[in-house]
Amino acid sequence: MADQIGPDLSGWQELQARLRAAGHRRLVVLDGDRTASLAWLGELLPALSVAPGIWTGPVEDQPESSLTSIKPVEGRRWLGQELACVVWDGWRGNPPDGFAALSGTLAAGGLFFWLMPKLKEWGGFDDPDYRRTGLDGIDQHPFAARLAGVVAGDPDIIRINPSVDPQPPLPTVVPPGDAFRVGATDDQRALVEEVVRTGLGRRRRPLVVTADRGRGKSAALGLSAVRLLNEGRRRVIVTAPGPDAVKTLFHHARLACGQASDPGMGTDNVAVGDQGRLEYWPLDRLLAEKPEAEVVMVDEAAAIPADLLKQILLGWPRVIYASTVHGYEGSGRGFAIRFRSVLDAETPQWRNTSITAPIRWSGSDPLEPLTRRMFLLDAQAPSISQDDVNVAVERWNPGTAKDSELEEAFGLLVDAHYRTSPGDLRQWMDDPAAVSWRLTRGRVLVGVLWATVEGGLDSELAEQVMLGKRRLRGHLLPQSLATHSGFAEAACQRLLRIVRIAVSAEVRGEGLGQTLVAAANDYACKQGLDGIGTSFGGNAGLLSFWQRCGLEPVRLGLKREASSGEYPLQLLAGVSAQGKALTDHLRRRLTEHWLTLVPRNWVDAEPELILRITCSLPAGRPLNKDDFRDLHSFANGYRGFDLALPVLRRLSLQAGVVNEMTDERSRSLWARAVLQDWSWPDLQADGECVGREAGEAELRSLVGDILQNRPDL
Repeated sequence: MADQIGPDLSGWQELQARLRAAGHRRLVVLDGDRTASLAWLGELLPALSVAPGIWTGPVEDQPESSLTSIKPVEGRRWLGQELACVVWDGWRGNPPDGFAALSGTLAAGGLFFWLMPKLKEWGGFDDPDYRRTGLDGIDQHPFAARLAGVVAGDPDIIRINPSVDPQPPLPTVVPPGDAFRVGATDDQRALVEEVVRTGLGRRRRPLVVTADRGRGKSAALGLSAVRLLNEGRRRVIVTAPGPDAVKTLFHHARLACGQASDPGMGTDNVAVGDQGRLEYWPLDRLLAEKPEAEVVMVDEAAAIPADLLKQILLGWPRVIYASTVHGYEGSGRGFAIRFRSVLDAETPQWRNTSITAPIRWSGSDPLEPLTRRMFLLDAQAPSISQDDVNVAVERWNPGTAKDSELEEAFGLLVDAHYRTSPGDLRQWMDDPAAVSWRLTRGRVLVGVLWATVEGGLDSELAEQVMLGKRRLRGHLLPQSLATHSGFAEAACQRLLRIVRIAVSAEVRGEGLGQTLVAAANDYACKQGLDGIGTSFGGNAGLLSFWQRCGLEPVRLGLKREASSGEYPLQLLAGVSAQGKALTDHLRRRLTEHWLTLVPRNWVDAEPELILRITCSLPAGRPLNKDDFRDLHSFANGYRGFDLALPVLRRLSLQAGVVNEMTDERSRSLWARAVLQDWSWPDLQADGECVGREAGEAELRSLVGDILQNRPDL
């Protein structure tokens, strides 16, 4: 019987040897009965080189004892490490980010086994991972159907149904005359020289490094750090979104010093010579303590908010930013585009470089281009002609779009948002509540908007959500407003939440984003929804955009988002009478709590963000004659800052007062000293003032100008 025949062990051994010699890796799809696939793997894997390897299914089903069992969502934790084998149990869930990340960890000769139902069933397969993202209970999944089409059309994929044909013909792989070997590429050597030149060179000439995964970027940074310390630098500090991101960097630094090392040793300080030290500092500690260092390296910079990257830029003399172009911690391409304006303004002599040649596999490896096709990692926004200015907005469905259209639209999202990932592509294509628009200029795509309808819970369930007794998948905006602002009716209302919006960089500032939001608002009106809103990592620039679109702040989260590093800001505009009433109620309540919440929760928030939210809120209670007496006394130097602080805070909530402060330095000092309650030593250490006397004098002058210019208060 066919099901009694095992795999061709010698054929697979020869294939793996040839793949290794060619510098190739392969995807092997086992589509069919899961039990038969596991039994087949149980015979094959002991005969192959599979260590170190990963298994993503249940521990009790592990087909080979040497594999490390992980959950499929944990794939990103293995970035930067090198694997010989991945056995991905698609029957137990297929989170795209984990899958794509693990594919980038395979070394030459590596095999990626993917257990799945038959290809024709993928579009209707009830993937267990859908429950995590609220996509369960849907009959059809366009994202999975598209993946099936990509797999079916790729001749380099090895497809096997063990219960039907356990010994299919294996591909012929012809290695080159010289077998592939992992080693430094010309690109990597050039990068080391460029980093060393920056680290030894003049101040305020930062370097931005971008590279695809597997190009040896982290290794090059480690080698560069040791070179710098050997050539006279005494302290090189490395920071990143987390310590796992720089394990490879430290591993190669230790090797360059002649020290014993393995990639799992972590980020312990590396001593070089008598005085040189390479150190890892978590981002929050680095910015809080501001240690002295001649060079700071920021790895995976795309995952770090721009305002924090700017603090590093201004805080140390020589900075190297590095990021992965097609990463799963954040898009390096989007990072380069969005951070460019900061670099141009603050350090116009900055430089950028990139490395393209792979180091862990050959340039002819078939797995990397396959992964890019599967998850649109090469998606590019289209080039724009400046000649045709005819603008059109239309509804658009990514789940039924041609791949060319999908690539252009997803490319816009990648360029505009740090954190756009393969998981976002699946959510966008599969969510039945999603509503999308595309904006073209001269028939060329220049903008997209992705929204989803949320809320509409019954009153009893909404009350449970408000009390924190129930937590539902999805419904981010209405559920958050109900839970954290205390308004159960927010979960009852049907809201259109804008998930993503992107406009081509070449045409930003022309009002096209507002045009897209207007189309979404018109849809909300016609569909009888109650409001339109959004939730994003708050910063002053984005807040201004949303306010121009008619949305206003209704909540600022108490904890920074893990994804953006910023406080989540939620904005809302009512559409129905009930929606407008809810928006007004939420904003009035936020005004009542604002002066108490700011110094307790947002002491480290961007000062301009705090000021812009403050001036956007409904005016607080009018000032009385006692308040004016205190303000005049403070402005004329007869009353100290500490005693005047309560009325200075209330002054901030008077209509238009914050807008009277036009000097950037004074605005920042007001936010830090008055609203965020910074101490004078902290204000001085941060450069907000040269000391208490000077700081108070600046605030007195500011209050005097306000009293003179605003007789209507």
